[in-house]
Amino acid sequence: MKKNALAFAAAGLFSGPAWSIDLSQAYGEALAQDATIRSVRAATDARRERLPQARAQLLPNVSASVSRHRNWLDRTSPNASGQLVTSNLRYTSSSEALTLRQPLFRMYQMADYRQAQAQVDDAEAILERELQNVGVRVSSAYFEALLAEEHLALVLSQKTAYTTQFDAAQKRLGAGFGTRTDIDEARAALDLNVAQELEARQNLDFTRRQLQSLVNRPIDGLAPLDPSRMRLVRPTPDRVEDWIAQAELTSPELQSLAAQVEAAKHELDKAQAGHYPTLDVVAQWSRNDSDTVTSIKTRYTNRSIGVQLSIPLYSGGYVNSTVRQALAGQQRAEETLEALRRDLGVRLHREFRGVTEGVLRVKALEQAVRSAEQVVLSNQRSFEAGSRTLPDVLNAEHLKVSAQRDLAQARFVYLLSRIRLQALAGGAKADVIDEINGWLTR
Repeated sequence: MKKNALAFAAAGLFSGPAWSIDLSQAYGEALAQDATIRSVRAATDARRERLPQARAQLLPNVSASVSRHRNWLDRTSPNASGQLVTSNLRYTSSSEALTLRQPLFRMYQMADYRQAQAQVDDAEAILERELQNVGVRVSSAYFEALLAEEHLALVLSQKTAYTTQFDAAQKRLGAGFGTRTDIDEARAALDLNVAQELEARQNLDFTRRQLQSLVNRPIDGLAPLDPSRMRLVRPTPDRVEDWIAQAELTSPELQSLAAQVEAAKHELDKAQAGHYPTLDVVAQWSRNDSDTVTSIKTRYTNRSIGVQLSIPLYSGGYVNSTVRQALAGQQRAEETLEALRRDLGVRLHREFRGVTEGVLRVKALEQAVRSAEQVVLSNQRSFEAGSRTLPDVLNAEHLKVSAQRDLAQARFVYLLSRIRLQALAGGAKADVIDEINGWLTR
């Protein structure tokens, strides 16, 4: 039953008409449909409420209380002659009170309010980080699907070439020029290609489903990359140190941990507040009818205003322990921030080199593909002239396909490095995606 339910849910996830999209459309849909980002948005909304809750502890607090009771009193007391007499009294008592309390000095609540501000900043930075990550995740899924399409297309073109070579080998053998070995070589290459085609189709289906899970819609086509539109340029700025400096200012990851450090400092202030007194202004209006056995059928109306001071004296060492705990938490947050700062520098350096070296690698592989295509052509002509064997032609075809596959992968690695570099530095989320989207063909 569980398997059937899971299959039904998976089928419902991708139900509806299929859709052909480009990168910008996929990014826009993921912002609205991705379950992870929607979860983070809800968590951020919940965290934002921390601030008005903390502020409320510093604002006036007004409370009202009303009570009314029916009393049955049996009272035994001596009379004028000294004899004990029991009387039964039935009466109604009531009380009303209206109290206003305004904190004047509360170290704990003031530190809690400042901590709430830091925690909201942390939540906002986490949301920004996840919004940056959506672009990276969508782009990775999109380009993985495109690379799977490219791989399948190369396998199919290789299959066509191998089929042509196999037919040619059979014809040459029938004409008395070829050998049985040529046919066997071509058949072996063709059989291996069939297995590669099956693997490529499975990979294409898997990568498509990865992208579909982000946009929550079925997809039947992706806008392919047009190499003639693609701009192979170095990053701007052209120094990794400038990217690291930019990340120090705008990286949502650093902003999140910096806010956590600030919150940890205010947690220390809250712990130290256990040593400080509290001072409140208290104003009260109250009215009591027959509230005690000595004031039956008597009404009191009281109005009062004043200050209330509370001074902590001794709590068994609890406050000192919480201070030590808060100090350790602050140190942990500071060390975590420093570790992230160092790791972020390493990741920025890796993606920066992915862009700069990607330019050179793509250009080198473009030349390698042109050379491999010429080698295939030369081997085919030499094979027809009798100076090359069929394995030479098959090997040349295999090298050409490998170079084409490496070129496609290098292009997508270059594109992803540009997107990751921008995301790590905390730059504009959609700019680089829209730029790369302009290199696609609908």
